[in-house]
Order: sequence, then structure tokens, then C-alpha cells
Amino acid sequence: MDESPPTRVSLLVRLRDVRDATAWEQFVDIYAPLIYELARRRGFQDADACDITQEVLRAAATALPRFTLDPQRGKFRHWLFTIALNEVRKLALAHKRQPRGSGGCSAQKWLEEQTAGEDDEAIWNREHQSQLFHWAAEKARRHFRESTWQAFWRAAVEGQDVRDVADALGLSVGAIYVAKSRVLVRIQALIESVQDE
Repeated sequence: MDESPPTRVSLLVRLRDVRDATAWEQFVDIYAPLIYELARRRGFQDADACDITQEVLRAAATALPRFTLDPQRGKFRHWLFTIALNEVRKLALAHKRQPRGSGGCSAQKWLEEQTAGEDDEAIWNREHQSQLFHWAAEKARRHFRESTWQAFWRAAVEGQDVRDVADALGLSVGAIYVAKSRVLVRIQALIESVQDE
């Protein structure tokens, strides 16, 4: 199998073309879960979180064809975070004006306690990195034999001892290190192809 990463154009540049289905699929795969989780952390139920996610994606789809990244103003994910936070606030305000059933206040209180002391943007950035890794890992996996993937996953992600992984897979210790390196290179290339920095 071909294990060398392809050269890609920046995702933000590709998103200017509304017909680039692959770019938009990548965008949604990476950012929709982040937007959804932000809304859930703010106490919204699933349906409301889905609505917020759709509104943010719609707003992004409208703005991205003419969006220009300005390093002085910050990163793309900060821009998207601001849009998401505004949608969360807008729906929260609408709920205040017209109260709805929420399933009890204990769940809301518990959600607020879980993120007390950590601001939404810090959580957003951490989850962004995690989402990027999982997205890239899922995309990279199809380019490797199962033994190569297992060597990488067990040693690099699960943190199993390299010798134990080698024994379990019937590979040499060197093969485990090679597998880790090849998969990490592929994952890093995929992440770099969509990052906004």
C-alpha cells in the first residue's frame, strides 16, 4: 500500500469553492462535533445542540467563500468559535424569553460544574486538537495493513510496551517503531492539510 502522504491545498482555500464536496465533508467532520459539544456543555439538549450546529455551519458556509485568514485577527477556529458562541447565546436568550421544559435543573447544574474554572475557548481548543487527531487517524487507517495499524495504535495511542505489542503481533520491536513512525507521518500530514495555522 502507498504509505506516503499526498500534498494537499489548505482546507480554508478549498472551502472557498462551494462545489468542493471533499473539503466541505472534512470541514463538517472536524468542526460539527466541536460545535455540538460546546452547545451541550452550555446545557442545551440534543435537539437544540443540533440546531445550533446547523446554524453555525450555515453561517460558515455563507461566509467561507469570501473568508480571508488574517493572522493579526487570530486563527480560523477562533473565528468559528465566536460564531458558535454567538449562536449559543442567541438561543439561550430565546429560551429566557420563552421558557421550555428542560428535563430538570440538576442536569444543567452538573454540566456547569464539570467545566467550572475552565473557559469555553480553552475547552474548544483542546477538543479541536483531539477531534483533528481522531479524524486524521480514521482517514489514515485505510492506508495501512491491519498489523501496521495495530502496532501503531497499541504502542502510540494505548501506550502499551513496545515489546509486548511486538510479541502480541508477531513482529519485531523495530517493526513496531517503523509502524508508529509511518502512521504518525500520515496522520500529521492529514492534520496539516486542514489546520488553520
